[in-house]
Amino acid sequence: MFYFIRGKVALSEPGLVVIDAGGVGYGIMTSLTSSSQAQMGDTATFYTYLHVRDSIFDLYGFISREELDCFKLLIGISGVGPKAALSILGVTTPSKLALAVLTDDQKVILAAPGVGKKLAQRIILELKDRMSKGQLESASTGLTVEDINPTPVAGSAADDAVAALMVLGYSRAEALAALKGVDTASLSVDEIVRAALKKLF
Repeated sequence: MFYFIRGKVALSEPGLVVIDAGGVGYGIMTSLTSSSQAQMGDTATFYTYLHVRDSIFDLYGFISREELDCFKLLIGISGVGPKAALSILGVTTPSKLALAVLTDDQKVILAAPGVGKKLAQRIILELKDRMSKGQLESASTGLTVEDINPTPVAGSAADDAVAALMVLGYSRAEALAALKGVDTASLSVDEIVRAALKKLF
């Protein structure tokens, strides 16, 4: 319904911002990361998602589309509601979450208030499963990391970055295309993923 809302920040508190857009105050539930970047009186843009359940309409939004996409990915997992998704995004970034999934690092997810071990395990399992399906679907492309940068070798940061992007819902072909021009030889996995995400948005 709303792709984004841009206006003056009328209220900013942990997990909630109110954007004054054309004289209308939009209450947007958000992560601690996004709310901390919304300063009172500044003009801000929030990419939004309208969550409808029964007769309740809740508006969620984030400073970056990267964070919004990760939020939608999380609430698509069985047992993960908007509250849990916001909690997770309040303690980690989308790229670090993807790396946590790749390395089975439950501690990153368990750092989120209200998220228990079983839910953390389910998140890792389901996101890994999505990555595996994406790898199968894109196998026919024939593209490799060496096609976009001849310097990396198998098991390199570039390979891990491609896998992390697939955890976030991108196909292998999209991930490889986003890595073109990125200095994968000297950057860390997290830095490569963040650089690729900027190109994807």
